Amino acid sequence: MKITEVKIRKLLDTGRLRAVVSVTFDNVFAVHDIKVVQGDSRLFVAMPSRRESDGSYRDVVHPINSSFRQMTEQAVLEQYKSEIGQQRFENES
Repeated sequence: MKITEVKIRKLLDTGRLRAVVSVTFDNVFAVHDIKVVQGDSRLFVAMPSRRESDGSYRDVVHPINSSFRQMTEQAVLEQYKSEIGQQRFENES
């Protein structure tokens, strides 16, 4: 399965949440509300989740193995960093 599109839906510059992203796989399946989060030491990607009745959160979708998770996180973070760089360039012009 290949990632065919990563679309930054919302960029934020305050708080730990940095972006909300949609990812399309093989031009036939889209996952919305993937989050780019600033952790203590690095950015990471959080899958869409919902709140359970006990207050905990459970992923709605998620990669099954670490290699697919790594591929997805890398594609999302590359697009995020590209978008941030483009936005900075536009703001400086």
